[in-house]
Amino acid sequence: MSDRYIGFANSALGRRVVDALGLPQPASLERWQAGRMRPVEGALILGGGPLAQQVLSLGKSLGDELYGYESADLQAPAWVAGLGKKVKAVVFDASHLSDSDQLRQLREFFQPLMRSLAPSAHVVILGRPPEEVGELSASIAQRALEGFSRSLAKELRNGATAQLLYVSPGAEAQLEGALRFFLSPKSAFVSGQVLRLKACDAQVGDWSRPLAGRRALVTGAARGIGASIAETLARDGAELVLLDVPAAQKDLDALAARLGARTLALDICTDDAAAQLIDALPEGVDILVHNAGITRDKTLANMTPDYWDSVLAVNLKAPQRLTQALLDAGRLGSAARVVLLASVSGIAGNRGQTNYAASKAGLIGLAQAMAPQLAAHGATINAVAPGFIETHMTAAMPMGLREAGRRLSSLGQGGRPQDVAEAVAWLGQAGSGAITGQALRVCGQALMGA
Repeated sequence: MSDRYIGFANSALGRRVVDALGLPQPASLERWQAGRMRPVEGALILGGGPLAQQVLSLGKSLGDELYGYESADLQAPAWVAGLGKKVKAVVFDASHLSDSDQLRQLREFFQPLMRSLAPSAHVVILGRPPEEVGELSASIAQRALEGFSRSLAKELRNGATAQLLYVSPGAEAQLEGALRFFLSPKSAFVSGQVLRLKACDAQVGDWSRPLAGRRALVTGAARGIGASIAETLARDGAELVLLDVPAAQKDLDALAARLGARTLALDICTDDAAAQLIDALPEGVDILVHNAGITRDKTLANMTPDYWDSVLAVNLKAPQRLTQALLDAGRLGSAARVVLLASVSGIAGNRGQTNYAASKAGLIGLAQAMAPQLAAHGATINAVAPGFIETHMTAAMPMGLREAGRRLSSLGQGGRPQDVAEAVAWLGQAGSGAITGQALRVCGQALMGA
């Protein structure tokens, strides 16, 4: 369902009306389009500590126009505040900040940039994990980056986003994959996020098809977000197996025919679901996406046992059971990537969704708890937590609730299934082994649970 308010708010008449009434004015977000060659199309500004030099060494793989700002060490043309061109992307390395006094460098670097950002600009701040920094004052300074980055994200306008990446020593080689995602329109609906990158030997061989040669299984794939995930994985070169309930066979077959995929009609809650899945995947899988999920909303006072049990069975128990079964049967390939579709409801809670929120919070817990076990096999597991996404489910909501869901985020709008799919595809890459046991919110920095 399209958001007509965005079109109105960005029209000539609409801008005058929303300005006069003080209404939200969400920007039309730039998203990844087929045929695009580089993550950044426009000026990329670099500054800060030594990791900025490493980003500079990536050169043309990120964009055509790289500039240094407030840094004498970068061998790049200088960007001049007020005179330079509009900025499309920013990377500031704050990993060298070692006490609270040095935090002033954040203000000195970013303040002149705030009025020079182009629409849908992307900002990434780099730091070191506070728990891995030896000195007390340095650990405090690095932890302060989280409050700064989240607040900065809420101050940005015109569809701009900001993220913080804590880079462990040895993880620098995986910066390219993370920056290709967070500096590009693929992360259009991701903002205010904090992730940790660990050392990882795996690398992407071909950035035009980063999932080439990898087999992916997507559950709940017949429609909606699941179908978008399948399309995006196929675009990036993955070989697909699409799974959904037998009742969705027609839609599943149509999607599979279009993508050149195999199908598997299976109720993942049956007693023999794990055995059937193992038999259907003799060659194993490299990417396992648990997207299948249901809602059965009632306030707790009116919650029936069937509503509770069915939601927990599909959303939480099945992903746990099937992942463990595939692992035990040797069906998860070397450097496998497991992605769980959680929800911001599992982080912040939601009235009338005690069952659903419990199941989605459980998935985040599953990612955290199972990460060490999978790491022993060279595999990773992460959760993606969507916020308000424009689907047939949200289209059926009452208008008031739908509008509230759309506007209660820093970006002031709902996301698209593509936004979730892009995050899943990135976490499915070989180089994303630098991330495990974490939850990535795709919610436009929703104010709920922020």
